[in-house]
Amino acid sequence: MSAPLVVVLDYGSGNVHSAAKAVEAAGARVELTADRERVMAADGLLVPGVGAFSAVMDALRAVRGDELIDRRLAGGRPVLGICVGMQVMFERGDEGGVVTEGLGQWPGTVTALRAPTVPHMGWNTVEAPDSSRLFEGLRDERFYFVHSYAAHEWTLDPHPAIPAPMVTWAEHGERFVAAVENGPLSATQFHPEKSGEAGLRLLTNWLGTL
Repeated sequence: MSAPLVVVLDYGSGNVHSAAKAVEAAGARVELTADRERVMAADGLLVPGVGAFSAVMDALRAVRGDELIDRRLAGGRPVLGICVGMQVMFERGDEGGVVTEGLGQWPGTVTALRAPTVPHMGWNTVEAPDSSRLFEGLRDERFYFVHSYAAHEWTLDPHPAIPAPMVTWAEHGERFVAAVENGPLSATQFHPEKSGEAGLRLLTNWLGTL
């Protein structure tokens, strides 16, 4: 069986190349593009993101990435968001009182971390559900975080006909959402591409779901 094809969405985010290299190392064929046909045809779409929520949303909309993500998910096609690429999946982001509309795949607002040291930068453990596919074989591993904002609540109501999302938590001053597995949409607040062997295993686990 040939390796899965993953498109890393090329919309100007700073870590697209490191994300592409990491997914390739995990065993995928990788394309770095925002071409509509290639994005829709890929086995998986990876949405990286660094910097401000508002800037990422502006850049995504500039290449119609919001539409592409929505169309893939509507068709049950896998998407993985990383860092701010996870944050924009929520309804909105609030950065210093500046509220920006997100992609609205999940309810909730991304807000500032309330912690003694911000940004949260470095290695941290996570609390993953036992049935998690992303964290299979990674129960006691640490992952690399770089962020000042996070989702602090998970408020999506479960639907009786759809498996409940699996939410992974971490703590830095307070608990926050570290990862979500929600049907075809998965996301991590940490950077798998900066998390060494643990991050590579997580990406390999994701590729195994495609």
